[in-house]
Amino acid sequence: MKKLLSIILAAAMVLALFAGCSGKTGGQESQTPNNPPAGNSEPANDPDPATDVTIKVAALSSAYEEAYPGMWQEVCDAFTAETGIKTELICDKNLEDLIGPSMQGGEFPDVIHLATGREKKLTEQFIKDRNIAEITDVLSMTIPGESAKVSDKIIPGFTDTTITNPYGDGKTYLAPMFYSPCGLFYNANLFAEKGWTVPTTWDEMWELGEKAKAEDIALFTYPTTGYFDTFFPTLLYSVGGPDFFNKAMNYAEGIWDTDEAKQCFEVMSKLASYTNPVTPAQANDDDFKMNQQLILDNKALFMPNGTWIVGEMGDSPRVDGFEWGMCALPAGSAGGTSASFCWLEQAWIPASAPNLDAAKQFVAFLYSDKAAEIFAKGGAAQPVTGIVDGMEGDNKIFYSIYDNGASAVLGGFATYEAVAGLGSVREVFFDPMNGLVNGTVTQEQWVENIKTASDQMRANLVTEE
Repeated sequence: MKKLLSIILAAAMVLALFAGCSGKTGGQESQTPNNPPAGNSEPANDPDPATDVTIKVAALSSAYEEAYPGMWQEVCDAFTAETGIKTELICDKNLEDLIGPSMQGGEFPDVIHLATGREKKLTEQFIKDRNIAEITDVLSMTIPGESAKVSDKIIPGFTDTTITNPYGDGKTYLAPMFYSPCGLFYNANLFAEKGWTVPTTWDEMWELGEKAKAEDIALFTYPTTGYFDTFFPTLLYSVGGPDFFNKAMNYAEGIWDTDEAKQCFEVMSKLASYTNPVTPAQANDDDFKMNQQLILDNKALFMPNGTWIVGEMGDSPRVDGFEWGMCALPAGSAGGTSASFCWLEQAWIPASAPNLDAAKQFVAFLYSDKAAEIFAKGGAAQPVTGIVDGMEGDNKIFYSIYDNGASAVLGGFATYEAVAGLGSVREVFFDPMNGLVNGTVTQEQWVENIKTASDQMRANLVTEE
């Protein structure tokens, strides 16, 4: 765990330093106008909200909620018991469909748990419009029911990332929530049965792909193209290292013409040729589990995912003897760096939340021992100190990936201003994977579009105001 913390802190410091110069954002393809950020930017003492208010909490019903039904309600009840502030919970797997229409009508939840990277891009839209309240002052608040401050509990580095501070202004807008090492998931028992070893380089991966093809097994699948928001940056890092990664995340001029970038494009294109052909048709927010099922049925060897996959597919059928395995992305060459993205979900407060002070109390409570204990019942790991000590089973194995030599990758593509006709990061970089698999997009078309779009993204980067 100490190694994990040092790796994450070091990576986050590098990214934060770079972000301070260029205003990059992690995991977000948002584009922001020039109006100033919403929310109170002045440090504040702990607010003392009236206890007769009722705050609305909107939370995504993800794999963690499926693994422990009622998880979010239990957290809300614990918050009410501690503070006297009542809560009204909205929890659904299609959260955007429930809260989107009412927000268009001017009715906003007080707290929203919804990460970037989803198909409907609701969080990205709020980032783009600067309609998220600043919560820097929450870090100095005392956690309800405890003597510790929020900043004392959060693992160092997790609030210095470009995921939580999307505008490069040193201020926090999104609270870091459940974190998860991301990598390639597979059936470990199948490898044992076949006598196969997990590839440590991409050359070894292609050799394995041929062996799997002979067994009528595809080498690769993916739930949706959104999952490449962790895979592709990690690939860039593993091939080119941290300096190349930082330049790529900021669309540096000429970066996509380098040998490192060309290798990454070749990997993606070749991976597409080894992908189970049914994947693109199922790569959406409704059918993505059908792609994940390909791993459980031994119809594909690897898929990019996070530790939540175990709970998400907990009740799904599987081949006899199935056993989850997880590995980092292979190194670009022999002796190179393997890497694993550290995924962060986010909670945030809309700038128009009607009960701002009470909402901040709720966000602070999310880092309490009580809340962390409840979340852990669903397999969700809050980024609080000591969280790994209580893990066991699959999670203990997954979260030790950084102790086994993998480099931790944090951050993502930089935020840029809205430009007419310019797509999102997902649309430009990741969605074309479906076309690469089914043959409607060539590698050359994909790369040329990335180069053209990157020129616009770089010219319109959001910088500190």
